Amino acid sequence: MIADEVRTEIRRLFYAEHWRVGTIATALSLHATTAQHALETERFRSRGSQQRKSILDPYLDLIRQTLAAHQRLRATRVHEMIVARGYAGSAVQTRRAVRRLRPQQSAEAYLRLRPLAGEEGQVDWGHFGSIQIGRAKRRLSAFVMVLSHSLALHVLFTLDQTMESFLRGHIEAFRYFGGVPRTLLYDNLRSAVTERRGDLFRFHPRLLDLAGHYHFLPKPCAVARGNEKGRGERQIRFLRDRFFAARSFRDVDDGLRYQVLDLPEHSMPIRPRSARP
Repeated sequence: MIADEVRTEIRRLFYAEHWRVGTIATALSLHATTAQHALETERFRSRGSQQRKSILDPYLDLIRQTLAAHQRLRATRVHEMIVARGYAGSAVQTRRAVRRLRPQQSAEAYLRLRPLAGEEGQVDWGHFGSIQIGRAKRRLSAFVMVLSHSLALHVLFTLDQTMESFLRGHIEAFRYFGGVPRTLLYDNLRSAVTERRGDLFRFHPRLLDLAGHYHFLPKPCAVARGNEKGRGERQIRFLRDRFFAARSFRDVDDGLRYQVLDLPEHSMPIRPRSARP
């Protein structure tokens, strides 16, 4: 037995100060079991109560095995399977069981990289639908280069994705930035990578000539690694949703060549530039 004052102190430290039972026992020189009994947690446990049985219980093993083999199987298909085996309950119960029993895939950890100023840039093509030119409709593309450190962005809208437009986008971006990043990342673009097998790749000879002239290192993004190319893709979404949407242009030279100031993302003003260099 312990004194009432000690019992009161144990309960205060546990319920008000949120100390652990072991910490309380050490601080008050008590055995952990003694401190646990003083909390009277057993009083709040329903004695003899059992979990209510459900008509879904006989099918839980089947659901668990099916989801283990087909992790992305929809709950509606699981419901059809157990109904065919005699289940007479509602689909709501099935969905709850599927949500509870579906194996959870462990999230992959990524190392957050913070490139230095001028260290890295990302290059990509963006598709922006089509534009009416005279009586014809032409597909509209955008060459995008973004600096990974400052998120400074240069965009060149073109009517094709030829190698000439690809190289031109580089040169105009270098002129706009006033320099060349040490490394440029490419998202497996045909204009950049002509062949790839696993981790082995071959760059386009003309891109290598450009890299040799401007002294930058071209690097391809790893396959199925969206975390390596997120800056470029976010800027394309910014252009598509906040700049290009709800605007109309007569042709590519009619204001479609824009430069974006190197301000933080989501607050970047856009200014038009003369169509002629």
